[in-house]
Amino acid sequence: MLTRRTLITRGGAAGAGVVFLWPRPAEAAETAETAGPALAKARSIPVGGGKVVKGKYVITQPKKGVYRCFSAKCTHQGCTVASVSGGTINCPCHGSKFSASTGAVVRGPAKRALTRKKIKVAKGVISLA
Repeated sequence: MLTRRTLITRGGAAGAGVVFLWPRPAEAAETAETAGPALAKARSIPVGGGKVVKGKYVITQPKKGVYRCFSAKCTHQGCTVASVSGGTINCPCHGSKFSASTGAVVRGPAKRALTRKKIKVAKGVISLA
């Protein structure tokens, strides 16, 4: 015999399962091709130069159409790099310089290269990959 309590309990559990298993629009639209957060427009990164973005990343364009992204955190004592000029990424704290193309140390006191980040350029927008 089916009681009112049994019916409500079973119906509620089934309804909850539908709600939790139903695909949400954002999840249904995501694909493996989805890029990470947008960092900058490609046209805002000068050829031979670069730009510090959000205080966390430095994006460079060592050659036309070639973009690189590195952590903006200097490997010497963790200061945020301040500029890109003359082919180097420059830290204002102790004068370390890093290659704008590879992130390698050009001048110390830093001993380790900047951490390279994977990026994607699509429709003129640079984003994390």
